Amino acid sequence: EADFVGGCHRLRICKRIKFQLREGVDCVIGGMYGKILIRMRMMNATRKVVVGWAKEYKRYLSTTTTNQILLSPPLVSVDLPEIWGSTSTLYHHHPSQSPVSHAKIINGKSIAEEITSRVASNVKRMKESIGKVPGLAVILVGQRRDSLTYVRNKIKACEEAGIKSVVAEFPDSCAEEDIMTSLSKFNADPSVHGILVQLPLPELEYYLEFYKRTLYVLQMTCKSFLVQHLDEEKILNLVSLEKDVDGFHPINMGNLSMRGREPLFVPCTPKGCLELLFQSGVEIVGKKAVVIGRSNIVGLPTALLLQQAYFTEIVGQRHHATVTIVHACTKNPERITCEADIVVTAAGVPSMIRSSWLKPGAVVIDVGTCPVEDPSAEYGYRLVGDVCYEEALSIASAVTPVPGGVGPMTIAMLLCNTLDSAKRLYAFT
Repeated sequence: EADFVGGCHRLRICKRIKFQLREGVDCVIGGMYGKILIRMRMMNATRKVVVGWAKEYKRYLSTTTTNQILLSPPLVSVDLPEIWGSTSTLYHHHPSQSPVSHAKIINGKSIAEEITSRVASNVKRMKESIGKVPGLAVILVGQRRDSLTYVRNKIKACEEAGIKSVVAEFPDSCAEEDIMTSLSKFNADPSVHGILVQLPLPELEYYLEFYKRTLYVLQMTCKSFLVQHLDEEKILNLVSLEKDVDGFHPINMGNLSMRGREPLFVPCTPKGCLELLFQSGVEIVGKKAVVIGRSNIVGLPTALLLQQAYFTEIVGQRHHATVTIVHACTKNPERITCEADIVVTAAGVPSMIRSSWLKPGAVVIDVGTCPVEDPSAEYGYRLVGDVCYEEALSIASAVTPVPGGVGPMTIAMLLCNTLDSAKRLYAFT
């Protein structure tokens, strides 16, 4: 039976399947062997989360012996290199192909500064003409280090451009209703023209204690795993379509994916990637492009932008690339990536892309921002990308640095979207 002891929920799961759920109790799968005790850190963990996890682990137990359970790895996402390293067939460049000696460094910071300057000029003109300025509201949940960096930089950029900004901060363990209430207030606030929910939303960490009872000894090992306790889809859907400056509203994403339709807002990071290619004079039409990662934030919308006949004022051209998405289940990802003229990587794995992954002369847009511990850095860590930067310089024709590449462009595109939203509301040209 499930109980509630010492401020922690407890959940016992065994190999025999007998599922039960009732108010005030998590769930029970009865039996004698392979018992697991889950201690939930957060008091507001929902039954939906527990049930969803229990069903998944029930299937795991049905195909696993008790000894295997004790020796099994943590129930967390496996890093991409671990998945690909054992299944990939390594592909090397043809000897006749000569590497590029010096790659062009795409300076996203300087390009973003030019765009921010244009935004600031428009904001100043709007204030002088109609007495209004664009307003941006940010929802920040948790203390994830890269998210804190992004939000800090966005607020600073808003100040430089003359855009009013406000941040609503919530702890990791906050209730979903608190976020929804704050979003509703921003939706109704006429001084807020753009709303941004900083993604990804945090996950709760749970601990598993595995027990194996023998005649004289009780063996125990502890594992941990993460569970999403906030409904990201529900939260993003609440953001007003007219204020969705991040471009993640289902209608915006749907219009982005369909030919002949244009969303009100294009997601900022993909939009920034395309602007970098355009500003660097990279020809996209007819080129082979590989996008590493398929997240709703970067990978998927970037692939859609590259392959669609889509036009935006800021990007200024239509794109007809042949696009392949590489993800965790892709076989031979190195070989696929090695054939690409344009590589956009957003895997979040430090220095995963080595020189053997790149075609000589390829253009590399590194979206990855991976925090690495560095006591000498101002905040105790530094950011590196998915691409091994030094190796990429020796073979690519152009590459973005991390930091100073895509990051500043993401913020610049956010300012553009916020300004566009205010212009649309006030019919300002």
